[in-house]
Amino acid sequence: MTVELGWIDVRPAQSGPSAIGTLGPEGTSSEQAARLLRTRLLGGVPIVLRATYEQALEDLTAGAVSHVVVANAYRDVHHFYMADDIALASTFVMDTPLYGVARRTDADPLPDRPSVVTHPSPRPLLRQLLPTAYQLSEVATADSTSQAARAVAEHRYDLALTTEPAATRHGLRFISRLRPIRMVWSVFVRT
Repeated sequence: MTVELGWIDVRPAQSGPSAIGTLGPEGTSSEQAARLLRTRLLGGVPIVLRATYEQALEDLTAGAVSHVVVANAYRDVHHFYMADDIALASTFVMDTPLYGVARRTDADPLPDRPSVVTHPSPRPLLRQLLPTAYQLSEVATADSTSQAARAVAEHRYDLALTTEPAATRHGLRFISRLRPIRMVWSVFVRT
């Protein structure tokens, strides 16, 4: 369950909201955060999902979107704070959808040393969530938790550290316990 815990508004966008950009594809925590922002803006504005946060930033600077939502856990979020043509508009705290380690439902037994794919930011959750019976052969990275789930659905990896919406979307089932991440999200606008 997604929980809104609080907002800090710093500055509004220069004009009314046109669209919200963030990391996609569908099923990412970022998409859920963008949906929460859309509710706060009281509009039916579209959400534009990109393969990377940097692509969403390009949309913002080009004027294709009015807001970009970025997880503060993102390893390169500092580039957004340091840019001179955008500014922090708001921050909020939101629990992500549930995270867990998932596999294909139609899969044969897992190999003795399965491979796993994850977005780099939640990688530390592997130590918490991966059942102790599994020793990994490889930890690969994807640009989003949804892309990680898709990679497993496409038989490129055995396991994905992913979110519940992404696992459902790609037909995966969890083999671990599930937990959310309480996270700060930043909303950027053009200056």
